[in-house]
Amino acid sequence: MTLDPKDWDAFRTSAHAMLDASIDKLANAAEGRVWTPLPEAEKANIQANLPIQGVSHDVMQKQLESFLPYGVGNTHPRFFGWVHGAGAPSGLMAEIAAAAMNVNAGGRDHVAPVVERQVIEWSAEIMGLPADTSGLIVSGTSMATIIALKVARDQAMNTAQGQLVGYTSTQTHSCAAQAFDILGLGRDHLRKIACNDALEIDVHALQTAITADKAAGFVPFLIVGTAGAVNMGAIDDLEGLAEIAKAEGLWLHIDGAFGATAVIGEHARARLTGLSRADSLAFDFHKWLQVNYDAGCVLIRDEAAHRGSFSDRPEYLHGSERGLAGGAFWAVDYGPELSRGFRALKVWAHMKEHGVEALAAVIDRNIEQAQYLENLVKASPKLEMLAPVPLNICCFRYKFDGDNDALNEEIVVQLQESGIAVPSTTIINGQLAIRVNLTNHRTKESDLDMLVEAVLRIGGELT
Repeated sequence: MTLDPKDWDAFRTSAHAMLDASIDKLANAAEGRVWTPLPEAEKANIQANLPIQGVSHDVMQKQLESFLPYGVGNTHPRFFGWVHGAGAPSGLMAEIAAAAMNVNAGGRDHVAPVVERQVIEWSAEIMGLPADTSGLIVSGTSMATIIALKVARDQAMNTAQGQLVGYTSTQTHSCAAQAFDILGLGRDHLRKIACNDALEIDVHALQTAITADKAAGFVPFLIVGTAGAVNMGAIDDLEGLAEIAKAEGLWLHIDGAFGATAVIGEHARARLTGLSRADSLAFDFHKWLQVNYDAGCVLIRDEAAHRGSFSDRPEYLHGSERGLAGGAFWAVDYGPELSRGFRALKVWAHMKEHGVEALAAVIDRNIEQAQYLENLVKASPKLEMLAPVPLNICCFRYKFDGDNDALNEEIVVQLQESGIAVPSTTIINGQLAIRVNLTNHRTKESDLDMLVEAVLRIGGELT
């Protein structure tokens, strides 16, 4: 019994048809609805009885092709919700190659570790970290944060006794608190420091909190800075945080999920110089760098500390100088996963094909588009801004004398259900905002014009 096709020519025909359909979807990404809910008939096709007998490649290809219109919509230029990258057609090629090889990238001496190490070296260079910086390609910033904070915790526990506490801003992504929970530190021991009017961490309040915790017998060990807060894109004073971390002997981790990659562009580079002073840094390739999901990265300055937190190979994973069990880099020595897909290949191929200059141009253009949208909002007496626009996120609302939050929530839902656009919502200073994130290389200013026109129309109809 084999799972290979009985007829390779028939399989090849079905595979070509699937590839053609996928390319058609990407070639026409700007057409039609942004989001289309999955119809009940399609749900029924998925929610079938356990398959006892299989189906042909042709039948499976047609069913897979039928799923293509029903994703989240982030390939469309008017997908503005959350922080989703749009991906790129180049990702198809790397994913096909990775699927054909079907390697486990957890270790051993083959192509995957070589590619992954090269991506880590490029990433360290981009962020201004030393050439011998350690790192790993992971599913995303949430996993990267867990890995980085474990290394920070382990280093602190080697030198200090007592309850460890860390510090971050009220705007930091929830993955930092989740990492504290998973690592057994407890969410309550990640102090949430107030922000200034620009929604950046208040460094004076941070210093006060550190001093107070020391006096109370706690052991400060970590500062988590943010490069691109998820609500509205704020960038903390990273240089200021680095100075406090240096003076207090604390580990500086930076959550740069999307914002850190703006360091390759012109508009935000000056505000991101502090990235080079981080002890650890987490960011995503699948957001602003447009790599297909999923692909995140953790960088850790101290390779020995990184390896010391995870390297514990049992006898059946023993390495050797020669043969397949050789190789200088085993990813399992730097993270919790032994079974790992070849994520690094699509990152490597994407960066090789497009180059940093093109990726930087996309980032800078999105920042300019956010400023363009801000100007559209300010030009309308019916709309108002709810936050500054430091990067690529614009938070605003339709003004109304009644229940403003309910109105703007309904505007967003109608935009999504109509297929016109997909913004999301968030809360800024207690007020619900229409949140427009720009991390799409396909978006044009005309898409933003259409969005504002639709918000004004729907808002007018509802009021």
